[in-house]
Amino acid sequence: VQLQASGGGSVQAGGSLRLSCAASGRTSGRYVMGWFRQAPGKEREFVAAISWNVGWIYYADSVKGRFTIFRDNAKNTVYLQMNSLTPEDTAVYYCAAKVGGTTTRESEYDYWGQGTQVTVSS
Repeated sequence: VQLQASGGGSVQAGGSLRLSCAASGRTSGRYVMGWFRQAPGKEREFVAAISWNVGWIYYADSVKGRFTIFRDNAKNTVYLQMNSLTPEDTAVYYCAAKVGGTTTRESEYDYWGQGTQVTVSS
């Protein structure tokens, strides 16, 4: 499975962005999809994840109420709608996919996209 993330950019605090992650290749599996981010000088951290049937959705506390993850299985695409952005959201955002059960653990994801930069200015 190949993942292509897009939609990053520069925005002022309080603004919004929508990230997309398109999957290609072996997309017939029922993948859990997640978003992670890595800020400069920090470790990569979990942001949000969603199960294939949308029965399980989980957010990091830092983005809960501001970010929304959703997916369109017909398009093999997962999205991250980010509202009320703050400078603390500045990071490279990665999408990831895994087969099997749901998890927020980075190490359990099997496939990763290349990352898209999000920069929020104050």
